[in-house]
Amino acid sequence: MSLSNILTPSIEKAIQTLFEVSIDKIEFQTTRKEFEGDITMVIFPLLKLVKSNPVELGNKIGNYLVENVPEVARFNVVSGFLNIVIADSYYLNFFNEIKNVEKFGFVTPSVNDKAVMVEYSSPNTNKPLHLGHVRNNLLGYSVAEIIKASGKKVYKTQIINDRGIHICKSMLAWQKFGNGETPDSTGLKGDKLVGNYYVAFDKAYKAEIAELMNAGKTEEEAKKLAPIILEAQQMLLDWENGKPEVIALWKTMNQWVYDGFAISYKNLGVNFDSFYYESNTYLLGKDVVQVGLEKGIFEKDPDGSVWIDLTDEGLDRKIVLRSDGTAVYMTQDIGTAIQRVKDMPDVGGMVYTVGNEQDYHFKVLFLILKKLGFDWASNLFHLSYGMVDLPSGKMKSREGTVVDADDLMQEMTDTAQKIAEDLGKLDTYSDDEKSKLYTTIGLGALKYYILKVDPKKRILFNPEESVDFAGNTGPFIQYTYARIQSIIRKANFDFSATSTIEELHEKEKELVKQLKLFPEVIQNAAHNHSPALIANFTYELVREYNSFYQAVSILGETDLDKKIFRVQLSKKVADVIADSFQLLGINVPARM
Repeated sequence: MSLSNILTPSIEKAIQTLFEVSIDKIEFQTTRKEFEGDITMVIFPLLKLVKSNPVELGNKIGNYLVENVPEVARFNVVSGFLNIVIADSYYLNFFNEIKNVEKFGFVTPSVNDKAVMVEYSSPNTNKPLHLGHVRNNLLGYSVAEIIKASGKKVYKTQIINDRGIHICKSMLAWQKFGNGETPDSTGLKGDKLVGNYYVAFDKAYKAEIAELMNAGKTEEEAKKLAPIILEAQQMLLDWENGKPEVIALWKTMNQWVYDGFAISYKNLGVNFDSFYYESNTYLLGKDVVQVGLEKGIFEKDPDGSVWIDLTDEGLDRKIVLRSDGTAVYMTQDIGTAIQRVKDMPDVGGMVYTVGNEQDYHFKVLFLILKKLGFDWASNLFHLSYGMVDLPSGKMKSREGTVVDADDLMQEMTDTAQKIAEDLGKLDTYSDDEKSKLYTTIGLGALKYYILKVDPKKRILFNPEESVDFAGNTGPFIQYTYARIQSIIRKANFDFSATSTIEELHEKEKELVKQLKLFPEVIQNAAHNHSPALIANFTYELVREYNSFYQAVSILGETDLDKKIFRVQLSKKVADVIADSFQLLGINVPARM
């Protein structure tokens, strides 16, 4: 139970007893650092009910609490603020309750609760995953894990954009320039090989445009008349008409990409429970349009196209079916959402991890689904995030200037290796242990750097800064975890017994107070879809631990009870660090 919940009824009773009035709400805030106290009651609202000065009121309530509430040790009043000091026994009792609790702060889902489906990644099958996909995957995976820890069943999914003109561009370029090469014959990951042909198409396309412009065509005419784009458009028509050789090539090249993606996902540490493919979903939703027309939700224009008018909601008119009867992306997304609930009937809400350039699209999608009457439509959330920038500028896939996700992960591992070697602390490690540690540190640095930032904000990613072993970084937190593991290994005595200490050192108390916040942080992070809340809680926990580590002796303490408690406290901090980092998809090393 939180301090505010413990204190509220006692303060209400104090006010009633002392002043014979009742107050609607007790306002609490965190005690400011410069004053002693664990929680502060704001006195000012009480002045409307009791004619007195705030200091006198605070003193009377404080004395009442000290005399009548065992958890309250003492107090001080500063202006209109009653700073309440909680007894050490309260924190010791709390710690003894949680010290052996596995996954402290995690809530087990109830069998009958509705599930949440979290969509992330959703790449195109014409290129490898890049830096933008890294942020998307890390956010989606972490939010799914946090929602699960908050007490809900979660399904992780993605929709793969495996059809369209961009796919045909890679296919056509491979036919023209590939000489039959494959991932096996080249030694390249399949997604990289296919991505190379997407770039090759663009290069050939630009050359043909330039040639046509030299022959007197305008740029717009040249873009439309370039032979290679006309061939790609024909290939798309052939695919839609089911031409066997086009379908066979499409399946082959897509499989190359899926095999490549699987390696990237494994290295990144993310996974999925289900996959949806645009080639299977692009016709979904057309039947729903007819239902919407019958209900008067949609309207048909004279040319046969179908629209929804959302101007009363501050949006615009949105097309949901073209005049030739073909679907648009909105139609497909409507159909896919409905299909997902059919596939997983216990789904009661969805989270879409998609960049902020699609904010408007999801406002419209969610509103349409609500108007169509689906009860789960009120539990849809767009996990909108900002782009990841690099010092070198914006990324462009077709020009081959993207930051490849695999290359980035390798660069992070290499950077971690360089810094770790410079620190010179790994002399006793085998080559295999070193390699695993470099990966753990490098990927931990990457993930933490991205996840500690509020999803809505843009990030300027700096690899070297992220691998710093000091400050608000993944390696700094990992190092503290490893330091605690070293303490536990060196503790050559039984520290499983309950300590009988009655007083806490100030640093011990602050550490227990920080641990106590963890369950609430998980719930807040789930509610706000923000891994940044977990990341920054963990950093504060580690800062408190390092302050404690510097201020008190642990293994050198002569009082056995104190030594037992401090090792137990250290171990619990390490457990919570590991659990927090698990929610962020980050591993922690036993040694560093």
